[in-house]
Amino acid sequence: MAGETIITVVGNLTSDPELRYTQNGLAVANFTIASTPRTFDRASNDWKDGDALFLRASVWREFAEHVASSLSKGSRVVATGRLKQRSYETKEGEKRTSMELEVDEIGPSLRYATAQVTRASGGGNAGGGSVGGGNRGGSSNQSADEPWGGPAQSSSSSGDGWSNPGAFNDETPF
Repeated sequence: MAGETIITVVGNLTSDPELRYTQNGLAVANFTIASTPRTFDRASNDWKDGDALFLRASVWREFAEHVASSLSKGSRVVATGRLKQRSYETKEGEKRTSMELEVDEIGPSLRYATAQVTRASGGGNAGGGSVGGGNRGGSSNQSADEPWGGPAQSSSSSGDGWSNPGAFNDETPF
């Protein structure tokens, strides 16, 4: 949608994502990302932390379930999404405004860690995954040649690497 504010935030989760379901059965995960800027102070020859930004974030549907099973308190993440502003009134009649990130993409930061990603089964072309291991919903016949759980590319294919009928053919090459 035109005019939306898209931002990317790098920070740590302050708690485990809270997975809930609406009355209609839609999954939603809510969590807070703490992002603290660091600057180098030449006078003291030391790093100084700035004021932390605590940003509430949410993800919906199957994406919410992926986030809840993959990320936990303290996980350093890179998240991008649309900044949303909500205005509301408290029980006491005070008007308040809050900002929230409606996450489009999120994943672990690999600056100080490593991650093991497995493709989630079903769910269209989104190509979700889990961090930290396990074959959560992936194919049980994983090959060392194909990390996403599909069969290795055979020599009889067209050679473009994207014609495997079992693969997600709507994805484009890198």
